Amino acid sequence: MDNIQAIKQRFEIIGNDEKLNRALQKAIQVAPTDISVLVTGESGVGKESIPKIIHSLSHRKHAKYIAVNCGAIPEGTIDSELFGHEKGAFTGATQTRSGYFEVADGGTIFLDEVGELPLTTQVRLLRVLENGEFLKVGSSQVQKTDVRIVAATNVNMFEAIKKEKFREDLYYRLSTVEIAIPPLRDRKDDIHLLFRKFASDFGKKYKMPTIRLEEEAIQLLLKYRWPGNIRQLRNIAEQISVLEEGRSISLATLNSYLPSSSSTNLPAVIGQDKKDSDFSNEREILYKVLFDMKGDLNDLKKLTLSLLKNNDTEKVQEENESLINKIYGNNEKDVEDIQEDISSLEVLHLPQPVEEPTFIQHQPQDDRYHFAEEIEEEETLSLQDKEIELIKKSLERNRGKRKAAAAELGISERTLYRKIKQYDL
Repeated sequence: MDNIQAIKQRFEIIGNDEKLNRALQKAIQVAPTDISVLVTGESGVGKESIPKIIHSLSHRKHAKYIAVNCGAIPEGTIDSELFGHEKGAFTGATQTRSGYFEVADGGTIFLDEVGELPLTTQVRLLRVLENGEFLKVGSSQVQKTDVRIVAATNVNMFEAIKKEKFREDLYYRLSTVEIAIPPLRDRKDDIHLLFRKFASDFGKKYKMPTIRLEEEAIQLLLKYRWPGNIRQLRNIAEQISVLEEGRSISLATLNSYLPSSSSTNLPAVIGQDKKDSDFSNEREILYKVLFDMKGDLNDLKKLTLSLLKNNDTEKVQEENESLINKIYGNNEKDVEDIQEDISSLEVLHLPQPVEEPTFIQHQPQDDRYHFAEEIEEEETLSLQDKEIELIKKSLERNRGKRKAAAAELGISERTLYRKIKQYDL
């Protein structure tokens, strides 16, 4: 316990939480060895303190300590940064460069955000962990290095492995010892201590009296979830120290500095699988509906063509009853009206499709099209005239009674009414 307190004072670590003390104790115990360590925890919990503690208590403490933020280095240059490159290895490589693993030989390298490493770089890193060998970019000469690796991540490594974004074998090589840093919301007793420490530091830095929280403000401080953890708490303390004229901070004042979207103490549960699959599921459903509609339209075209080519209406209706029900529904009245409309096509004697005479093919292109249009126009007008004549005669014979006329014509009364209105009879 005395060792832990000494480490806290040396590295300015505030707090007495049991989980925090356990993490520090593991760091002290593993420091004299050369085994690799993986530090896990949310962003802003202070993971960068652990590798410093390990390095300072190891036999490598007099050698180099290099911290590398893997997420901040572009994917195209990270191999060169870590392992170095030869002159001319790529565009812009005007001279040979030593990488971090060569420079830190005999010391410690801290790989922060190791979960962001590209898969190709993970393969190179695995080789270093297994036998201490690496290749510079553009070189075929194997080099040796004696480096102790401490990595940190805020990524759920098992999820990353499942999604094939991180190599499983590399994870187990890095996490020989895993040290988990608890989030600030799990260290309730430490939150006010940290705030007071930050407030005191900023009071001295900006040469002004230290701010102090009222009792209600302290309770809000403890209930807040602190998604940004210690980093967020420090920023809030600095903002209030600089912006507030009064040094006594009320509940309302503190609340105005806390993002409202995160002020609840209830955990937010998000179904990741559902979120990723919602869009693809909706797209598949839409495609299916479109394909079904296309099929229905094709079937309807075939049905219409069959009706135009022959007068066997009852047979066509019987063979296509399921298609009619699918398109127009199962309502008996609707189906009856559709069947009556189909029957009206037979009564009105729709013409057979006009086939072009063979001699039209020998006419000039413009004359051919003109001749075909004339034939179609003549037949269309002749059909309309005959239809009007039939309706007029039927109405005259039945003394204007539409129901009787419709029965005589073999069509529905509604169809007859539509024809009368259409031809202004």
